Amino acid sequence: MFEKLRKPWKHLIAPIARGLHALGITANAVTIIGAAGTVLAAIVTGVTGNLLVGSIVIAVLVMFDSLDGSVAQLEGGGTKFGAFLDSTLDRVADWAVLVAIIVYLTQRDDFMTLWPQITFYCTLVGIMTSFVTSYARARGEAVGYEAKNGIATRSDRLVIILVGMFLAGCGLPIQVLACFMAVLALLGVVTVWQRMHTIHKLAMADPSNRIPA
Repeated sequence: MFEKLRKPWKHLIAPIARGLHALGITANAVTIIGAAGTVLAAIVTGVTGNLLVGSIVIAVLVMFDSLDGSVAQLEGGGTKFGAFLDSTLDRVADWAVLVAIIVYLTQRDDFMTLWPQITFYCTLVGIMTSFVTSYARARGEAVGYEAKNGIATRSDRLVIILVGMFLAGCGLPIQVLACFMAVLALLGVVTVWQRMHTIHKLAMADPSNRIPA
């Protein structure tokens, strides 16, 4: 969904990337700083319960993290290790952001009531689908099939999470955050199914699909 905005966003952040490159900051350093900052901000957000400030800070850090690809291009192109590092730390950052919501929920006085519980379990499903979506693509590529498709890519998931956190931080009732987490869970399940379905079709059409006994 939001992947269509990737190209104009790259043009927008190009001057920042050139500035980082001029300072000698590498693409891998940008990846590590962005992920570490996101994890730290997520922990503080969950513990303090300040979803408004937390969502804004995390959004800025997520945008900073997207600079690594632009910096890598200025270095002459990305590396295989750089791609591996970026993908791995993205999973850590995604986990941290969703765990921040769980920590926030468990500290509420009404945690055991209906809507916080719904939010809690939808967030757990969101964590699962976030990891399985990435794994399905990686495992598919490992056996020779590509599946980058799906209704909710990482950028889509982060927008859903951060907007939900922001609105809850503005004082809207917990039902609002619950709805956003429910949408995240639903779209995540659909995305996992879409990638599995894509790889299944490619495998069934591939005469070399069968693994020798």
